[in-house]
Amino acid sequence: MPQAPRIQQQGFVAWLAAVPLLLIALFGLYTWFVLSWSYSEGDRAGYIQKFSKKGWICKTWEGELAMVTMPGTLTEKFYFTVTDDAVAKTLNQHLGKKVTLTYDEHIGIPSNCFGDTGYFVTGVKDIE
Repeated sequence: MPQAPRIQQQGFVAWLAAVPLLLIALFGLYTWFVLSWSYSEGDRAGYIQKFSKKGWICKTWEGELAMVTMPGTLTEKFYFTVTDDAVAKTLNQHLGKKVTLTYDEHIGIPSNCFGDTGYFVTGVKDIE
């Protein structure tokens, strides 16, 4: 009879050790899903006002697009993130110029290590 509690105890310890691994796997699966599935996609036009690579540990390209609807009105700012270095290089060449940015929006990103915003720019078109 004394062996039955020991077997149950070993099963409990194995289950307890599997819980953190399961949580890590679920977190990884959630992160992969959020970054691969796009909530929305579209284009925004305006002037690239600010673009820089920043972050303490995870360096990401972050930018600001000034959108003017009509002359004399207030500008609306569109904050975005770029993960592709080729797109970042193109954006740097168009600083201060009017461009159209193509973006994908991702909601629920678990960390700002992937970017400060949920708007990930995937393409740039020169308007002028």
